Amino acid sequence: MDLDRLDWIALGQEEAIDPSIRIVDPHHHLWHRGGSRYLAEELHEDLTSTHNVTDTVFVECMANYDRDKPKEFQPVGETTFVVEESARLEKFHGPKLSGIVGFADLTLGEKVGEVLVAHEKASGGLFRGIRHATAWSDDPEISISHTKPTPELMREKSFLEGLTTLGQHGYTFDAWLYFDQLNELVDISRSCPEIPIILNHLGAPLAIGRWGSKSNEVEEVWKNQLTKLSKSKNVFLKIGGIGMDNYFDTGWSALKAPPSSEQVADFWKEKITWAIETFSPDQCMFESNFPVDRQTLPYSVLWNTFQRITEQYGANEKHALFSGTACAVYKI
Repeated sequence: MDLDRLDWIALGQEEAIDPSIRIVDPHHHLWHRGGSRYLAEELHEDLTSTHNVTDTVFVECMANYDRDKPKEFQPVGETTFVVEESARLEKFHGPKLSGIVGFADLTLGEKVGEVLVAHEKASGGLFRGIRHATAWSDDPEISISHTKPTPELMREKSFLEGLTTLGQHGYTFDAWLYFDQLNELVDISRSCPEIPIILNHLGAPLAIGRWGSKSNEVEEVWKNQLTKLSKSKNVFLKIGGIGMDNYFDTGWSALKAPPSSEQVADFWKEKITWAIETFSPDQCMFESNFPVDRQTLPYSVLWNTFQRITEQYGANEKHALFSGTACAVYKI
């Protein structure tokens, strides 16, 4: 998965369909590792390329952990790193990094509170919550999360104690898991109604591994579980991750040039429109998931895709989807 084919990405750049719409990008990463670089300069270039992006939220990706600290506190190094990149971004006098979603191991139970305090102290007021990815599969063709979760991790007592502690501190919980695990999140959403839960990447309706030939079954399970989740008003849906060829098998990464926003909208419109109608715009937010989605899409194409899909919506609905919901959830 090559995220840095910049010459290829340049072949597909588009002008914004509607540059007047304010965009808050609530999900991107920062790193410099393995030959891949996405730091303040690259982020600024994307944010200012053509759309009206004003603010962003960084989401954890195991970047720049402090390996000199005890294991549970090592992720605080990532928060320190992002604060430094945020300061560098501000020097461009453009869009701001306005929130940090870090990592803390919820299986620490009540002890996770100490890690949350450390994140807050390191964040300069930017810390908003954590993501503890639990995406797991027994299919060898489907990768498990970078956090190396065990099956049904969200049902474990220690995890639930950690989640409760997170809520007591007033922070958000970002969830990354696959569509066939969503029943675990349904239970959590009902038992922890006070915690804002943000489901990443549309709830991952996979099209790889054993699911590659079972699209009808995937859609049935995905829709059933998202419908249940939508009834919990503390659950919000991040609509994005749509460029992840490694999960959705679009084939776009093999094209001679990136797909157009029209092509991408045609592929995703039915699922995305259904999700918005099921949750409502006030429970949905568009996300870029950059630079991960850069494996198939330029930043401009991604946001034009969302603008195409929402052409039929009114100003208030667009405001919620492109910035309002993100601002409310992440206190921007």
